[in-house]
Amino acid sequence: MIEVSNLTKRFGAVLAVDKISFHVPTKTIVGFLGANGAGKTTTLRMLAGLLTPTSGTAKVDGHDCLTDSLAVRRILGYMPEQVALYDEMRVEELLDYTATMRGIARRDRKSAVAWAMDHCQLTNMRRRLAGTLSKGYRQRVGLAQAVVAKPKVVILDEPTIGLDPAQIKETRQMIRGLAENCTVLLSTHILSEVEQIGSRVLIISSGKLLADDSLSNLVKDGQSLEDAYMRIAASEKVV
Repeated sequence: MIEVSNLTKRFGAVLAVDKISFHVPTKTIVGFLGANGAGKTTTLRMLAGLLTPTSGTAKVDGHDCLTDSLAVRRILGYMPEQVALYDEMRVEELLDYTATMRGIARRDRKSAVAWAMDHCQLTNMRRRLAGTLSKGYRQRVGLAQAVVAKPKVVILDEPTIGLDPAQIKETRQMIRGLAENCTVLLSTHILSEVEQIGSRVLIISSGKLLADDSLSNLVKDGQSLEDAYMRIAASEKVV
């Protein structure tokens, strides 16, 4: 579903992403792991069409993220690390606006918004102004915006950052439910998050991809994902 080949991004003299290649299968949850500044967000923004690669290619469902970015955006939902909302709009209005921008027909918009609110547990907040929402509910609205058009691929950048334990558990359950119908690429530095909901792991460090493997292969012989991560990060051996 996602095919990345030698993807590279430079910001002046800074090499943020260094010739990484990986494949994300259909209807799976893949954890994209790395420390802050490792290159996770830059990679996700290139996949979402928000940044132009310096070199290399990235494709989503066969569509090139650079040369066919509109086609990619039609089938992809993206939730950034910092969810930006129009604070003066009510939740339902905001999602209706998002559905309109995503090209959902007027006749289907109401049901699409209702589905997204139900899936993200926002129905009871439908009349609340976005500016009055807690951090947890703002994250839910960001997730609802990403899935309202029922995309084939959902990219989530640190979706549980800043949430309390109960909110994290609820968000993980929502993400787990997404994989029944779409492919999920989940960026996080919380290793337990991937252990609980993911099936495959990508590990990036200093812009280089160090691992691309199934969770079961990485976590074995009594190791935790944290053990595997620390071992791989210490070796700095590129796949």
